[in-house]
Amino acid sequence: MSMFWIHFKKEMLEAARSYKWIWVPAVFLLLGVMQPVMMYYLPDILMMSGDIPPEAAALITVPPPEEILASTLSQFSTIGLLVLVLSAMNTVAGERSNGTAELVLPRISSVLPMMIAKWAAMMSLLILSFVLGYAGSAYYTSQLIGTLEWGPMLGAGAFYIAWLAWIVTLVLPLGAVLRGPAAAFIALGSAAALTMLASLLPSHLQWSPGRLSAIATECLTGGDPSAWAPAVSAVCFMALSTIAATLLLKRRPLLPQA
Repeated sequence: MSMFWIHFKKEMLEAARSYKWIWVPAVFLLLGVMQPVMMYYLPDILMMSGDIPPEAAALITVPPPEEILASTLSQFSTIGLLVLVLSAMNTVAGERSNGTAELVLPRISSVLPMMIAKWAAMMSLLILSFVLGYAGSAYYTSQLIGTLEWGPMLGAGAFYIAWLAWIVTLVLPLGAVLRGPAAAFIALGSAAALTMLASLLPSHLQWSPGRLSAIATECLTGGDPSAWAPAVSAVCFMALSTIAATLLLKRRPLLPQA
């Protein structure tokens, strides 16, 4: 446990030095606040632009608050996820490329506590960023459009955090064998592929963690999702990814020199 805390503090300090604790939550907060504000003022903006007739602009109505929050999650699925993966892509790959792994690995008895500490630091940043952006969106939605029910809102947030978490965790094993940009690209591609397959083959992929983003949306819009299997599989994906990253880093601590 002491080795875990040593590596965890190191990761948290490195994140602070690279200003991740500022710019990553700031991006999520901006995305979360922009969505309800933009949707609330969209009819007025269209009327002021003069590009469409006032009668047509008057027909544009503000969606219900649940749909506003669901559209915020879709923003997190694109820009937010990209920011998280880019911020995590050098968590392992960076140490291999700059030689830190060569210095650290021979001096520790087990790589697993170090890898768990890296994962925990990544999840701390992810949860803080998401909660800040999600809370900002919920606050402005309730102030401008209408009240939200706490139960569906919190359930959707929990499922969505699980969806983000397993994708970001993929960066660990990929970073143990690839350079940072390649690890980020493959992690995003794998997430997109699994999410698309889960939507195309829902009956065959009920267990897929790629369904968690759709389940979060269903929670907000009044659906009755079955989420236990995808949530459990997401946890299994994260555990297997962390273990795989540990084994791969032991075998390939350094990137091949160009």
